[in-house]
Amino acid sequence: MQMFESLKYPEVQLPEFPDYEVSITEFGAVEGGTVSNTEAFNGAISAVSRAGGGRVVVPAGIWLTGPITLLSNVNLHTEYGAVVLFTHDESEYPLIKTSYEGEDRIRALSPIHAKGAENIALTGNGIFDGNGQLWRMYKRSKLTNAQWAQLLRRGGVTKGEGEREVWFPSQSSYDGHMNKDIKPDEDNALERAKPYFDYYRPVMVSLISCKKVLIDGVTLQNSPAWNVHPLFCEHFTLQNATIRNPWNAQNGDGLDLESCKYANIINTRFDVGDDAICMKSGKNAAARKIAVPTEYVTIRDCIVYHGHGGFVVGSEMSRGMRNIRVENCTFMGTDIGIRFKSTLGRGGVVQDIVLDGIKMVDIPKQAILFTMAYSGALDEQLIEPEDIPEFKNIVIKNTTCQGCGQAIQVDGLSQLPIHDLYFRDSFFAARNGVRLERASDIHFERVTVEREGNASERVTLDQTQQDGFKCMMWE
Repeated sequence: MQMFESLKYPEVQLPEFPDYEVSITEFGAVEGGTVSNTEAFNGAISAVSRAGGGRVVVPAGIWLTGPITLLSNVNLHTEYGAVVLFTHDESEYPLIKTSYEGEDRIRALSPIHAKGAENIALTGNGIFDGNGQLWRMYKRSKLTNAQWAQLLRRGGVTKGEGEREVWFPSQSSYDGHMNKDIKPDEDNALERAKPYFDYYRPVMVSLISCKKVLIDGVTLQNSPAWNVHPLFCEHFTLQNATIRNPWNAQNGDGLDLESCKYANIINTRFDVGDDAICMKSGKNAAARKIAVPTEYVTIRDCIVYHGHGGFVVGSEMSRGMRNIRVENCTFMGTDIGIRFKSTLGRGGVVQDIVLDGIKMVDIPKQAILFTMAYSGALDEQLIEPEDIPEFKNIVIKNTTCQGCGQAIQVDGLSQLPIHDLYFRDSFFAARNGVRLERASDIHFERVTVEREGNASERVTLDQTQQDGFKCMMWE
């Protein structure tokens, strides 16, 4: 057993709240989904925070609102039957400078957001809906004829032809995609970005530099971009929740945990349009100036029904990752099951990760993929040593996949092979077997790969390959 497999992680701390409670109706909230309740939500949260903390209750009903600011020592609690529906009113969403996809970016203010808060929570049985269909573009190839016709009846702007055609919800969304992205450090950046408002669609839940965060029981769905994005947070817990986006939602990730320390992701269901449970830590050299890896994360008893990947690392991983455990999770129909991805330029080290007891069914592509070719060529670029990413010391054991395109694929770098991977006590029924390139110190112990549809064609791997090599099975 590798030393990191038995490492005891520090306990993840939960927020605590005083026994004090108000309802949003006490601050003038009007149910029905036709009147914006932004002032009522934020007024109630501000009042409870100023009073020392407690619970803000959202009763059953449809509550239309603009962005909600979470403040320290407040639990925003939704009762059964409560639907918090976020408006798309441009006047309620100022453009801000923030971080997205590992870089400093301009985005619209997130529907739920907090910065530098401590002891905050979203709890209960209610639903938060980001109205993402009013922000997102759609690819023709991902819609039926009837769905495409319905989009066209909404208006919007289209580009391209045939299966490559793309629908944009507004002229500002289209113009934003057609123009060079405005960088946040440019002169008058926010003012210059205003004409392209719909292009800057936000993540739904943005939590920056927060401590003791709890998301428990709620449904978070239909986000404009990513669904939940904790960044530079400590002691983050997501449990007993449902994270939903349409399967064709562009950039519709479930959870993107970025440069966070001490986190638990427990008993949560994901059904999303991009990566489901994703670990990130910033992008390229600019991110590496801030030495905050993602570390001490436990993920267990989760189900992913759809996504580009079930459990995903990267591709933004430049500050590094370490000490992550994924236990007793089920991935059903995700494009890829376990997905580690990066590329030259990122730098950073991903290490000391254990996946134990993963169950996968109907995975069209790879059950397990490690790749350094996420954004293009592997070896043609001139690169500095600090720009070379590294994957090492990763254990995958007690894992089963019934039906996949390929059991295991590892594509490393000639400058630095992916190394010290450990596969143990696992079974794969796959159309294609194992492919390893630019990889070293790859350890197999009692790993069985069976040709899908032909139980007599079975290979058991029980060996260690110590040098960079190339292995093909059933290609």
